Parts: sequence; C-alpha cells; structure tokens
Amino acid sequence: MQLTRDSKVLASALVLTFLLTGCATPPPDTSQATKSPVQATQQKQNVYTGSVVGKSNKAKTISISVGKDDQAQTMMVKFDDNTKGLNFAEQGEAAIITWEQRGEDQFATEIKPKLAKLPEGVTEIKVDEMYALVENGTSMTLVDARPESRYAQGHLPEAISIPVPKLKKMGEKALPKEKDTLLVFYCGGPT
Repeated sequence: MQLTRDSKVLASALVLTFLLTGCATPPPDTSQATKSPVQATQQKQNVYTGSVVGKSNKAKTISISVGKDDQAQTMMVKFDDNTKGLNFAEQGEAAIITWEQRGEDQFATEIKPKLAKLPEGVTEIKVDEMYALVENGTSMTLVDARPESRYAQGHLPEAISIPVPKLKKMGEKALPKEKDTLLVFYCGGPT
C-alpha cells in the first residue's frame, strides 16, 4: 500500500517528535517518598488532626501530635491575628488545624475542635432538651467528661467528674452504681 503525501508528512512529524522529546513516560513523582505517611496525607490536604501538644503566644506557634502510636509526629504551625478559632488550641485537646504555606512556614488559618463520634446506642441531646430534663426534675446522673482541671474551673450544678481517660481506664467501674438512672455526659463542646 502506498502512503499519500499527507500520511508521509504525518509519519515524519511523529518520528521527529519522538526523536526530539523521547517516548518514555516521565519518571514517577518521588517527592512524597521521603515523607512519612502522616506528613504525606496531612500535607496534601493542608490539615493536621490530632492532640494539641502546646501553644506559645510569644513565638506564635502551635504544636500538634498527628498520627497514632509509633507513627505519631509532632508538627508545628505558626499563627497570626487572622487565625480563626485560637481558643480551640488548648494543650491536651483534640483539634483540627487547617493551614496554608507561606514561604517556608505553615500558618494556621483555622482551628476547630475535633468532635467525637457517638457510639451505637448513644443519643445526643440538645441544650433545650437538657434544660427541659432539669426543669422537670428528671432523675439523672450528670457527668462532666472534661479533664479534672477544667471541671475544677467550673461545671454544671450536680455534675460529677469522670474524665475520658479515667473512663477508658476503669470502664464501667467508673460509672455510678445506679443502672436505672438516666446518664448524661457533657464535654467542652458539641459531640
């Protein structure tokens, strides 16, 4: 079969393109290969989720532990007057920090509390529902699940302190003996 003039030009152009640019695929991006799984995942989304290790108002930095067990790493971000939610950057509290890259530094743009997921069989009640229970004199045990230091700063009347670490360690032994009474937990924010 004889090639037409256009086909010859097209074939020549294709061969010339391969000779000048090569036909191999570009090498894979290895920039993520030197990063830990925590850094690769978190930096791709510009979000750090974990427990706040510390906050320095003088240096304007927040340290947050990201990852679990032996994979955990402490990451540091800076903050400024435009950072939203700085009140959620409390040592020991779970937080979600959204950040942006500015030169070589990561700056927190927004900090939110990391919300707990309710276990199966547990229901959430709203403030107005709780208010109605109190007004109606409903028999209940009110549990403050925040750290003891936060409980000592102030708590709802009649509430007892059972911080989450204590509950995890002791299990049901930490709970009140009365099993027929409504049990209501609250913490430092919505769950």
